[in-house]
Amino acid sequence: MSKKFDVIVVGGGPAGMMAAITAAMNGAQVALFEKNKRLGKKLLMTGGGRCNVTNNRSVDDLIFHIPGNGRFLYSTFSQFDNQDVMNFFSERGVALKEEDHGRIFPVSDKSATIVNTLKTELETLNVAVHYKEPIEKIITDGTTIQGVRTAEGDYAAKSVVITTGGITYPSTGSQGDGYRFAKSVGHHVTPLYPTESPIFLTDDFVMDKTLQGLSLQDVTLAVVDEKNKIIASHEMDLLFTHFGVSGPAALRCSSFVNQLLRKQETVTLTLDCFPEQSKHELLETINEQLNDSTKQLKNALSGLLPERLLLFFLEQVGISDQTYAQTSKEQFATFVEYCKHWQITANKTFGLEKSFVTGGGVELKEVNPKDLSSKKIPGLFFAGEVLDVNGYTGGYNITTAFCTGNVAGTNAAYYAFA
Repeated sequence: MSKKFDVIVVGGGPAGMMAAITAAMNGAQVALFEKNKRLGKKLLMTGGGRCNVTNNRSVDDLIFHIPGNGRFLYSTFSQFDNQDVMNFFSERGVALKEEDHGRIFPVSDKSATIVNTLKTELETLNVAVHYKEPIEKIITDGTTIQGVRTAEGDYAAKSVVITTGGITYPSTGSQGDGYRFAKSVGHHVTPLYPTESPIFLTDDFVMDKTLQGLSLQDVTLAVVDEKNKIIASHEMDLLFTHFGVSGPAALRCSSFVNQLLRKQETVTLTLDCFPEQSKHELLETINEQLNDSTKQLKNALSGLLPERLLLFFLEQVGISDQTYAQTSKEQFATFVEYCKHWQITANKTFGLEKSFVTGGGVELKEVNPKDLSSKKIPGLFFAGEVLDVNGYTGGYNITTAFCTGNVAGTNAAYYAFA
C-alpha cells in the first residue's frame, strides 16, 4: 500500500468526503482517513435520517442563518455555494426536493442516498479510504506540512486537510481531534460551546410540570442581556419539556444563551405568544371576545391560547375565576403583558455531547478565507465544523461543510502541485 500522497484528508464526514473528492477531481492522489468503520456516520443521522443536504436560499440569507461567523464564508460561497451543492448531487443522479423554509432533501428521504453517492464518487476517483485508522499526529518540520502519523506508520503528503468536525455526538467520532491537531501546529481554538440545543429553565412551572408537553406554533422567543437589550429573536415553534424548552425557537436561541452564560449565572428569555399583534391590538381582541361576558375568564377566553397556558397566565395574574366585570384594566394589562412579554429564566443548555452543533473552533484570524489554508503553516487546510463557524439547523451547517470542503480540497490540490 502506498504511503505517499499529494493530499491527505482527515475525517470522513461531509466536509472530508467533499474535500477528498474535489482534490481528486483536480488531479491529486488522495487519501481519506476515517476513524470509524464507515463514512458519514453523523451525516446519516441528520434531518431525522433523511439528510437535509442544503438550503435553497440566497447567499446573503445563508449567511444570516449562520450566526457564528457566517461572514467568513462569503469567499467560500463565491467559489462553491448551495446551488453548486444541489448541482453536484443532481448531476450524479440524486433527485432532490424542497420542503418548508428552503430545506433540500433527497426524494428518497434517506440519508444513505447522499452518503452512498459520495462514497461512489470517492471510489470512481480512486481515493484511498483508510477506515478505522485514527490519525495520531500531524507531521511537520516546523515550516511546512510533511504528512500524518497513524498506528500503521507515517504517510507523506504536501497538503493535509483537517475536517474532523466538532465535539457534538462524540459516539460518531466527533471527539475534538481536529482541535488537538490544530493546537499542535500553533493554531488557537476559541472556546467551545453547544449550539442548536434544548434549554434548561429554573422557573417553578418547570418543576411543577405545569406546561410539560405543551407545543406552541409561531411564537417569538427572544434572548435579552442584563441591559434588557434583545440579543436574538426567533419566531418559530416552541415545546415545553420536563426540563425547560425545546423546539426550533429554543434551538436557535441556545447559542446566544450559552454566550451570555459565560459572564452571568442566568439568562432571561422573553416569549411573545402573539407576535403579529401589538399589546393594544391584543387587548382589543380580548375585549371583543369577552364582550361583557358573565362567564369566568378561564371559560370566556377559551381558544385565545392553549388551555393550559391560558389558565397559567390567568392564575399568575390572579383572575382565572373572575368575570369581565370583576377584572380591572390594570389586571387585563398585566395579563396582556404575560401574553406578549412573558419572562422565563435559563441557566444552561444540553451539553456538547447532546447538542446538534459545536460553537467555537479553529481561530478564523489564522485561516485564509479565500482558500481555507492555515496562516501558520503552509500545506495545512481546514473545512467544516472544526472551524469557528456555526449555523442554525435547516441545512446550513451541512452547506458550510460541503462548500468549505470543496474549497479546501481544491486549494489543497493546487498547493500540492505548486
